[in-house]
Amino acid sequence: MSILTNSVLISVLVMALLCILRLNVFLSIIVAAFVAGLMSNIPLDNTNIYDSFFQLLLAKTIYTSNMLIKGMAGNLEIALSYILLGAIAITISRTHLMTFLLSAIANIISNKRNLFVIGIALISCCSQNLVPIHIAFIPILIPPLLSLMNKLKIDRRAVACALTFGLQAPYVTLGIGFGLIFHTTIKDQLMANGIKVSLSDIASVMWIGGVSMLIGLFFAIFVLYRKDRIYKQSEEISMGNANMGRKEYAVLFGIIVTFIVQLFTESLPLGAFLGLMSMVILGGIKWNETDSIMEDGLKMMAFIAFVMLIAAGYGEILRQSGEVNGLVDSIKIFANNKVTGAILMLIVGLLITIGIGTSFGTIPIIAAIYVPFGLSLGFSVSAIILLVGIAGALGDAGSPASDSTLGPTSGLNMDKQHDHIRDTCIPTFLMYNIPLIIAGVIGSIIL
Repeated sequence: MSILTNSVLISVLVMALLCILRLNVFLSIIVAAFVAGLMSNIPLDNTNIYDSFFQLLLAKTIYTSNMLIKGMAGNLEIALSYILLGAIAITISRTHLMTFLLSAIANIISNKRNLFVIGIALISCCSQNLVPIHIAFIPILIPPLLSLMNKLKIDRRAVACALTFGLQAPYVTLGIGFGLIFHTTIKDQLMANGIKVSLSDIASVMWIGGVSMLIGLFFAIFVLYRKDRIYKQSEEISMGNANMGRKEYAVLFGIIVTFIVQLFTESLPLGAFLGLMSMVILGGIKWNETDSIMEDGLKMMAFIAFVMLIAAGYGEILRQSGEVNGLVDSIKIFANNKVTGAILMLIVGLLITIGIGTSFGTIPIIAAIYVPFGLSLGFSVSAIILLVGIAGALGDAGSPASDSTLGPTSGLNMDKQHDHIRDTCIPTFLMYNIPLIIAGVIGSIIL
């Protein structure tokens, strides 16, 4: 079968095109899933006789729909983790924990430009594991600091790179917090496609991606965006009361419970649930506020959770289509060695992630293709882990639809002096995707 008629390739291209045309990513993946299912030779019940093309089309549509729903079960644990962490993020945003932290940090680094930007990156890193609130900290952290950034003449593109580094590098590198979700997704999808791996196997190689991103961060801060940049000074935004009270200590204790439980049990849903309940019991969350906390947490995280669910279902359809091996054989014509194969795999991951805006949702889609392709080229298991992980992470920085770029822009553009594409997407794309591709190619060859 020609590569041009391969249902897997066509469905991925359809998904990417729809995302580029700004159709909602959730709907784009569903459309792509039905394209793959309807075009492929799905093994329908042989006892049925279809008298017409329309009967066959209906049968394939129903079968594809059922397979899509069944495959979604592969990411249920991850989706639950997102919902519970969203509730924790909302709880933290309703306390003075972040403003207390800000007051302490501002006194230390207020007159040191490079240290200031690095400090922003470190705080952003903590939002992925130590205090797992994801992008919820940015509207709390950044607007009060814009006036100080203006006085120091800091190029906000460097700050955007620092924020995106903190939002992405920790989950790529460390199996803690959101990193546990990312690494678990890689593990589950590799196992679903025939490679048995553990979380420790994934952590043992994904540090390569983190180091490459660290190099990009330093290049942004100390080389590319080190010069003064003048912004119009706007009215300074107060950081508000930074006193620690009973509520703040209760929430802090809940965060510690979340961190310790997920560290020792490798179950983020369990850690997040026990952390939330600790906050409720100790008064960090009032009993009559639990409804609003959960509702706001759902609003923050539900979309990405359901994108990951539907992506897992899409990955199942690609696996069941029976055309992945045919696609692999066709691609090998263009990539018949490890170097070209690695480059091709990483570029495909980059295009998909830029389109759908989530590295977490990309993993189930690409794993179905990458595992047989990687094995056919003779890559080791460690190399395949690295390629899948980095290919999934590629594009998260730089994608206009990614939380890793939308979050920084939401804070830095509070005074309407920061452009989403020119000042966030392009700088983060250059600083992180290029080093990740280089690290992925070199690392996969060495491993």
